[in-house]
Amino acid sequence: MEHLKQNVKNKCHSAFTLLEMSVVLFIISLLVLIILPNLAAQRKHASGVHKNAMVSVVQTQIDLYENETDSSKIDYETLEGKDYLTKDQVAKAQKEHIKIVGDKAIVGND
Repeated sequence: MEHLKQNVKNKCHSAFTLLEMSVVLFIISLLVLIILPNLAAQRKHASGVHKNAMVSVVQTQIDLYENETDSSKIDYETLEGKDYLTKDQVAKAQKEHIKIVGDKAIVGND
């Protein structure tokens, strides 16, 4: 009988109560509400930095091509064909709506 009482007492203390679980879930939900907006802002900032970096890369390659060939007709096909840009770089630049106008890389609003 004594052994049975001891087992029942141990079982009562080994589980979490509904209140404890509710508090933990509440704290987790608050942390999620704090973190998610920051993630979206960081993603937007990273996208802007990436776009600026791609404009810089394309402009640098335009300048290099211009200095080496004295050519005025510059487009993505020419830069890719002459190995100034890779196929992936051209695809990413076009995805970011970066256009070559004259001898400048600009961001379009398409």
